[in-house]
Amino acid sequence: MRILDNFAEAIGNTPLLRLRSLSEATGCEILGKAEFMNPGGSVKDRAALSILDCAERNGTLTRGGTVVEGTAGNTGIALAHLCHARGYRAIIVMPDNQSPEKYQAVKALGVELRKVKAVPYADHNHYQRVAGRLAAEIPGAIWANQFDNTANRDGHYATTGPEILRDTGGRIDAFVAATGTGGTLGGTGRFLKEHVPGIRIVLADPQGSALFNWVSSGELKAHGPGSITEGIGIGRVTANLEGTPIDSAVSITDPEAVTTVYGLLRSEGLFLGSASGVNVAGAVRVARELGPGHTIVTILCDGGQRYQSRLYSSAWLAEKGLAQAAGLTTSA
Repeated sequence: MRILDNFAEAIGNTPLLRLRSLSEATGCEILGKAEFMNPGGSVKDRAALSILDCAERNGTLTRGGTVVEGTAGNTGIALAHLCHARGYRAIIVMPDNQSPEKYQAVKALGVELRKVKAVPYADHNHYQRVAGRLAAEIPGAIWANQFDNTANRDGHYATTGPEILRDTGGRIDAFVAATGTGGTLGGTGRFLKEHVPGIRIVLADPQGSALFNWVSSGELKAHGPGSITEGIGIGRVTANLEGTPIDSAVSITDPEAVTTVYGLLRSEGLFLGSASGVNVAGAVRVARELGPGHTIVTILCDGGQRYQSRLYSSAWLAEKGLAQAAGLTTSA
């Protein structure tokens, strides 16, 4: 038995899970990296840890300092854990359109939460911009800036990519992931491109995001209506995403994502969030394009506990016209 010294040491080294039903249906090995098994419950533990480590190394964050971040929720939760463990104050700024469970988690973790109106990125009051201004006003504070702080991407280059290479023995044909900050795709994609000849890096984009068109045509233009997904899909190229060696993109609709999430629950026992549905649906799309005999790896970003009142509510899904996609007929 290995005894770890602290919370941070438990981050990473998550297993790859063979998604049996989808692997059998496609004739490919479809593997999901179980990032929901990180101690803070999501892939964002890696980004938060790398950002704090970098700030500590360069001296911008010292004991007793404050970490401010604008987030859809998971990075804020990760930072709350790590800031408690390392003696920092955390202030989390979130848009007001996220799942109630995320707000509850941030509050329960005992850090300061500031909710702001959900507005476009160009707006002065966008949650990321509010976080940046707030950090500048507080002595000894840093803005984590997960979207454009490339320590996020570097963390995935140093950990997620090498873990996938190790656990697949280098036998991997494609890596598929959605992106919000660009850190997971940017860091993992870079590492795998450098170490696995011929691998395809594929961006899985939810409906309403501009990145599918950006990869396909070079134009940042929204593709389809807005999505129910949280934390992924964006209308700009972040510093973490810029320069990522992306081979292609797939656009995943909300019905596809919901059907995939419920299929994983019923056939694999996996209770996951909507971003995982986009990722796995994208992996299946790529598997069918490549044909049998290939290995595709994707990210299982977080658990379904943070979406119970939405994604796992038949009443909410019915309101969104997605109950049939989930195979649900009664209200909850």
